[in-house]
Amino acid sequence: MQAIDLIIIVGYLVGVVLVGFYFARKQRTTKDYFLGGRNVPWWAIAASIVATETSTITFISVPGIVYARGGNFTFLQLVLGYMLGRIVISLLFIPSYFRGELLTVYQLLEQRFGQAIKMLAAGLFVVMRNIADGIRLLLTAIVLGSVYTAFQPDANVETVIIGSIILIGAVMIVFTYFGGMEAVIWIEVVQLGIYVFGALAAGIVLVNSIDGGWATASSLGAGYGKFQIFDFAFDFTRTYTFWAGALGGCFLTMSTHGTDQYLVQRYLCTDKPRHAATALLSSGAIVFAQFVGFLIIGVLLFAFYQPYTDVNYMTQAATFPFASGDRVFPDFITKHLPSPLPGIVVAAIFAAAMSSSLNSIAATAVNDLYKPFKRGRDDKHYLRVSHVLTLVWGVVQIAVALAVRNSNRGALDQALSIASLINGPVLGVFLVGTFMPRVTQRPALAAMILSIIVMLYVRFATPIAWTWYVLIGSLLTLAFAWLASFILRDEQHSV
Repeated sequence: MQAIDLIIIVGYLVGVVLVGFYFARKQRTTKDYFLGGRNVPWWAIAASIVATETSTITFISVPGIVYARGGNFTFLQLVLGYMLGRIVISLLFIPSYFRGELLTVYQLLEQRFGQAIKMLAAGLFVVMRNIADGIRLLLTAIVLGSVYTAFQPDANVETVIIGSIILIGAVMIVFTYFGGMEAVIWIEVVQLGIYVFGALAAGIVLVNSIDGGWATASSLGAGYGKFQIFDFAFDFTRTYTFWAGALGGCFLTMSTHGTDQYLVQRYLCTDKPRHAATALLSSGAIVFAQFVGFLIIGVLLFAFYQPYTDVNYMTQAATFPFASGDRVFPDFITKHLPSPLPGIVVAAIFAAAMSSSLNSIAATAVNDLYKPFKRGRDDKHYLRVSHVLTLVWGVVQIAVALAVRNSNRGALDQALSIASLINGPVLGVFLVGTFMPRVTQRPALAAMILSIIVMLYVRFATPIAWTWYVLIGSLLTLAFAWLASFILRDEQHSV
């Protein structure tokens, strides 16, 4: 890397902050701050969904999945479930988002069951989203650390990563604090173009850097089973199988894209359910193509680094010579790309990190957790609280990144398993509200709590793969709600 690369990276970070300041002039109400006045076009929403789903974790971790010993394309089975889940959301959930003036998806639970369930679901979202995005922040900091050590090889890596976490976190906080949700969406539109270009550029350089080019890489990939897509084994302990992908991936998407404020908030920024559904469905095809591209990059990295040539390859760590799969692509970017491509690709990774969840978390905290205790205040008061909470949650995510920085587990696996842990019970209670009209607040609340307890046991005491968590959690909630409805009775909450 050269000075021009560092200039590009710094210029991008400065540009992100300036975009936040630009949109700050439009943030006069909470509706402006959280929903962009509902004036964002559907195609921008679609790009935002793609950019959000293709985060830093995806950019870095997915190539590492294929690079690792035994890694292959079976991850695509999960993407198949993503597509199925989008169809279900468009038919089942999106129409209900536009009945009334919602600021968060959890207000639907209050309309159906009452305040207690809404607050539980909102609280779980706030906690788990902060943890998952703290991990994403760490991954971005690892990349920035690689950039810095490329210029200063003698620098202490641990110190650089800590400093990078704080720097990137501060940029994210300032940008979101001032710009609100509309700034986040438009930065994500730009982000999509940046990282698609960056990934394509990296792929082209990789092909040209391998003796024999794509022919050699594809031959090696085939020889080591990298192109295997389908695995029809019905094994609950394996992460990427056809059944875990199609069923688990469908339920995972129904939860993340249908009941999670982080993505639902984007639909609410447009004006009609038809536009929201169009944005969601069109994003699916783009996401599928992108995942294929990132998996191909993993094959190219395997051919480039040739870890299989080591005589002890089969007894080394699966991602040899790297500590984890998340370190492979950053190493290539910072050490082997010609200038100014490293600066562009690293800027692309930072762009993905700027898919900030802070505005969504603040929206949930203010509307679902704060307002019930501070009713009757004017909108300016809630807007001020929203800004303060944006700052607070940004600090929390920085703290999470610092706390998990020494973990050797892949960031993609960590983030998705954490999200899947509670998304099942939350999706389950939405499904209870839709398909079990006779179930009232007390049975639904009991079912949700019992499901969370069982899912904690599943996570920490069983070998079941995280791809099954949402399916199991939502089905448990449905079953518990049905049983509890015979034991616990209260007055039906008005719809």
